[in-house]
Amino acid sequence: MKGNMRKKKTILKRSILTLIAVVCVVLLVIARQAGDVTGTAWALMPPIVAITLALLTKEVYSSLFAGIVVGGVLFSGCSFEGTVTHVLEDGFLSVLSDSGNVGILIFLILLGTIVALMNNAGGSAAFGEWAKSHIKTKAGAQLATILLGILIFIDDYFNCLTVGSVMRPVTDGHNVSRAKLAFLIDATAAPVCIISPISSWAAAVCGFVDGEDGMNLFVSAIPYNFYAILMVVLMVGMVLAKVEFGPMELHERNAERGDLLSNGSIRVQEDVTEKDGKKGSVADLVIPIISLVICCVIGMIYTGGFFSGADFVTAFSNSSASVGLSMGSFFGLVITILLYQVRGVLSFRDCMDCLSEGFKAMVPAILILSFAWTLKAMTDSIGCKEFVAGSMKLVAGDLQMFLPAVIFLVGCFLAFATGTSWGTFGILIPIVVAVFEGTNHELMLISISACMAGAVCGDHCSPISDTTIMASAGAQCDHMNHVSTQLPYAVLTAVVSCAAYVLAGFVQSAWIALPIAIVSIVLIILLLRFVQASNRKREEELKEVH
Repeated sequence: MKGNMRKKKTILKRSILTLIAVVCVVLLVIARQAGDVTGTAWALMPPIVAITLALLTKEVYSSLFAGIVVGGVLFSGCSFEGTVTHVLEDGFLSVLSDSGNVGILIFLILLGTIVALMNNAGGSAAFGEWAKSHIKTKAGAQLATILLGILIFIDDYFNCLTVGSVMRPVTDGHNVSRAKLAFLIDATAAPVCIISPISSWAAAVCGFVDGEDGMNLFVSAIPYNFYAILMVVLMVGMVLAKVEFGPMELHERNAERGDLLSNGSIRVQEDVTEKDGKKGSVADLVIPIISLVICCVIGMIYTGGFFSGADFVTAFSNSSASVGLSMGSFFGLVITILLYQVRGVLSFRDCMDCLSEGFKAMVPAILILSFAWTLKAMTDSIGCKEFVAGSMKLVAGDLQMFLPAVIFLVGCFLAFATGTSWGTFGILIPIVVAVFEGTNHELMLISISACMAGAVCGDHCSPISDTTIMASAGAQCDHMNHVSTQLPYAVLTAVVSCAAYVLAGFVQSAWIALPIAIVSIVLIILLLRFVQASNRKREEELKEVH
């Protein structure tokens, strides 16, 4: 019976994929006949193809590549030579030779090496043992993960990988599914960074605001950043209420039985080993992490000119996250190796072996990031930004009070389609400033917050988002499992946030709209808890009957 069901599902999936392929070919033929498609709705086709295939096939690499090829075909006008040239030269080679992207890849590799060092030195195992004696409950393990995620507010990449490596042994010990861990990491990465004035995200937003005091505008807009605040409220509330819904509920039920990956395997692969029979201590994890945080902060303010006379806030605003993080992770790696040499927990040869281990651990994230960056390059080349900017300007005049909600939805869609929050900021924030500058300052604040919130929301939902990819890597969770389990939570928060922006557009006060939105989220959590309790009671009654 199960075999027949699987066979039918396989046939159905293949039929759907074949239909999608036919539709894509037909659309490409139509696009060729239409002539130049730059700056039109056709620019949305590559990310739509990539995301649709990823959600259907659960296979990220081929889906992203399909979207890239579609972008190349649209750009070249269905020319084979033009497509190959554009995809390789203007796509892969261009994004992988970009200094900012290379800096992020170096940061990933060095961070993976530090994690491998901590694992092999026994620091992760020692922290896990310490945590077991101090964190007694499953809810406690999740709350500790959230707290650590909030404390590491400097950068979302750094947050995802650091929190994942530190808390994974703890959450595994309390049977928290890897999908839930990935959600907790993701929900305390971008949402926390976007409401923290001292973060790479704040620096990016300030860089997109021309003619205004960027940092002052960013701080003033924080109370209106409904999605980020409500996501934190939802996350903490769900943990305290011990309630889940959607695919996450199944993953958590499987985890209770020991299947943390929801793949039928009771045990997950151990990533902690001890060398030469020497047991590490908690200090072998804490000191490298603290060193990494300090070095990354110093690296970022160094790139912003702090040591050349700029004040701390200005230095952070002008910093280069990729350069600062790669510099910080390099010195963090050096400190970690020196620490282990002094303590004698790892030989120098073992430390060097961790370089290849760290690189191997980050290969999936590096591959997906490279594909995602190339897909963004394809959408940029056929005018995705211009199309969205033009669409926004059309509605700016007639829907003043509804504009924050409209901007939030547009930001969601754009970030979901392109997989980039910062790119969404770059497109929408200048438009918002131009529309409201010198007229309604409060509505401008609300609309800028809506832009940031929509970008984070779309980033959360998108399988091609770099932050989502990082969260999967940090939790060592299957990427599509993370996307599918996080999506219902993100959509729920987005719906409440959108309603809050409609209200804010009329009352123009965060202290009215925000409390109402928070109360709404809390009431929804209580309703879900009641429904879940009723369902479990019904299941128990049915079991007793049978």
